[in-house]
Order: sequence, then C-alpha cells, then structure tokens
Amino acid sequence: MMNDVVIVGGGLAGATAAQTLRAEGFTGTITLVCQENHLPYLRPPLSKGFLAGREDETSLLPYTADDYTEHGIELLEGEAAVAINRAAATVTLAQGRVLEYGQLLLATGASPRTLEVPGAGLPGVHYLRTLEDSRSLRESLKRAGPGQGRCRVVLVGSGWIGMEVAATATTLGAEVTVLGRDKVPLAAAIGPELGRVFMDRQKEAGVKFYTETIVTEIVERDGRAAGVTTGSGSYVPADVIVVAVGVAPNTALAEAAGLSIDNGILTDGALRTDDPRILAAGDAANPYHPFIGGHLRSEHWANAISSGKVAARTMMGKTAQLDDVPYFYTDQFDLGMEYSGYSSLASNAKMVLRGDPASRKFIAFWLMPVSSTRGWVVAGMSVNVWDIQDDIKFLISSGHEVQTSQLSDPDIPLGEL
Repeated sequence: MMNDVVIVGGGLAGATAAQTLRAEGFTGTITLVCQENHLPYLRPPLSKGFLAGREDETSLLPYTADDYTEHGIELLEGEAAVAINRAAATVTLAQGRVLEYGQLLLATGASPRTLEVPGAGLPGVHYLRTLEDSRSLRESLKRAGPGQGRCRVVLVGSGWIGMEVAATATTLGAEVTVLGRDKVPLAAAIGPELGRVFMDRQKEAGVKFYTETIVTEIVERDGRAAGVTTGSGSYVPADVIVVAVGVAPNTALAEAAGLSIDNGILTDGALRTDDPRILAAGDAANPYHPFIGGHLRSEHWANAISSGKVAARTMMGKTAQLDDVPYFYTDQFDLGMEYSGYSSLASNAKMVLRGDPASRKFIAFWLMPVSSTRGWVVAGMSVNVWDIQDDIKFLISSGHEVQTSQLSDPDIPLGEL
C-alpha cells in the first residue's frame, strides 16, 4: 500500500512533522517509524529533571498516544529502517516490511560519539542519549560507593551535557570529577570568561576538574570499570563513568541511498534533499540557512521543532524555510541559561556584557563590529535573566546595527534598541 508520507525517526522532529501535517490539514496517510520502543519524547530532561527524578516519563511526551490515534498517524514502534530504494520509492524495515512512500522525511537524529580507548566497553561506562540511558544512569547513581560512601562519578567531556550531568549527579549526592580537553569547560561554546562562571559554580558544589587532559584508558576491576587514567598518568577512581564527548548525525541510511552528506544530510532551506521526494530534519539534517549564507546543523530541541514544522509545510507544497534563530538552554544548580544565535559567527565576534558575570545574573552579546562603537548582534546569552530571549532573537534576525554602549547599558530596554 502506498503511504503518502513516511517519516523515519521517532524523535521530536519526526513527531512534530507528523502532528503539523495534520494540524495544517493534510489528509493523506502518515507512517512514523520509531526505532525505540517508545512514543517520541523530549531529550533535554534526560540530563536534568528526569535524571534527577523530578520528572516522570509522561512529562517527556510532547504528544500522547491518543494524539497519534486521533490524528490517524500510524506509529511503528521498535522498527528500524535499513534501506531506501529511491527508484521504487520504498523503505525497507529491519523485520522485512517494505513501505512505499509518496514523500519521505528522514529525521534519524544523532548518536553519541564513543570513547576509543582500552576498557571503553566495560560495564559501568555510560552514554546519555536515550530514555534507557538516563534510567540506567539514574539507577547507577543511587548505588553507594565502596564502604557505603558516596558514589564516585567521572564525567569524560566538559561540554553542555557533561556539565549538566555533573550538576545533577552532585545534587543526587555523588562525588563528581569532570575531565575535559579544554582549559575551561564550555570555552569552545561561550569563551573562557563565561565558561569560568559555570566552572566556578560547579566547584563551589564540590565538583572537581581535570582540565587540558585526555583519557587514555578505562581501568577494569572485577569485570567493571573502576576508574580512568589520563594522558598525564593520573588515575581517577570511579564507580560510574559517563562519556559525553559529542554526537554524530545518523546519516548511514541516507548515504547508502546516495543522498548528499556533509556533516549531516544536506538540504536546501525548505529541507529538501537532492531527491525531490525526500526531506531531512532535526539533528541529522544540515540545511542551508539564509542568515549565515551557508549550511548549519543544529542539535538542539528547538531546531527539532522548527525543522519538523518546516518539513511538514514543504511536503504539503507550502512555501516554507528554516530561518528560525537557533536556541538552547541549560540548568546547572542555580544557574539558568538561555542562548539564542549563531555560535559559528559568535566565535569570531566581539563579546559585549550587560551586567557582571561575577554576579551570576547578566547578559552576554556577541557582536559583529562595523565600527569601533557599533555592530550587529549574532548571538545572545542570558544567565538568570528571564523573558528577554524574544528581544534577543529580534535583534539578531533584524540585522539592525546597535551601539555597543546601549547594548551594555542595563537601563535601556532591549526592545528599544
């Protein structure tokens, strides 16, 4: 039977696309292929509220089972797509079923990058991407260490996920050590000055840091991971090891089908691949973004929602373009942060502060200068300052030139710049 739309990928992008199709009047058949044995769910809480036990599984669901049933969306849970035949317009599933499609959306997500050192496959080494990963890690964090002491946790990686898990594990009573390649955690994303704000708060809570270091081996004892050795020869004991060294887009299915791949599945601004019947969205897609005049892959949940909506409208023949300003957030202890903008541009931009980072309540802007006193905003981050992200996104998307002195002045509302 011909399926009007087949969506491969049961994450937020795929679910959003399916629901948007129905919300905007699409009446054809929709089949959503979900590799996991779950309804599509939100991933950000897996390192935050869900891992901490403050949120239950139902709170992770953007849509309930009834939403799919009532909207006539067929969910195939626990099914993996293994091949695409573009000439026949079919998708073959692992259990042998073949789905014909009129249009195909690839929302295959991303997978954690693995640690390639001796001992990396030992029990006690965790990655954090799925609901099962978070459940397993939470159970491990509950176990006491030797002599019924605190559970010793080593985080390999000092990016956003690593720092969030460090904060959550510490809150749960663990003794946490973070190992990172950079001198300052998060420096690659927001620079060393602001990275130290988060590092200092973590240190206050008791988190230990080994910076400018790499892991050379995970040491085994009694059949389990018992600690790590570093490039400097240090040994850090551990009951639980969490590897958080980034993710890679899941492109194997698309690549085998002959679609263009470059740090993700290449698409135009409407999320079409080089096959007119196939689109891509979410973490796996690397779409053209008009603001930067090039391709931009984003791994955040806001992009999953935006790209799911754009893909749905494109499949319906509507004019659509993925031009939302990227957005993400983090929660670490009492530090709440929201970031909007283009990190690839921010890395070469001038930082302008509104407020003092030492107060842990401030806004940082990244400005592409057009003179010594003016420029246009390409990114903005607020720490413990709320309800201003819409203003920051407008500053970015409008391309308006602003004066540095006004941007740093807390007495001038952002909406008046």
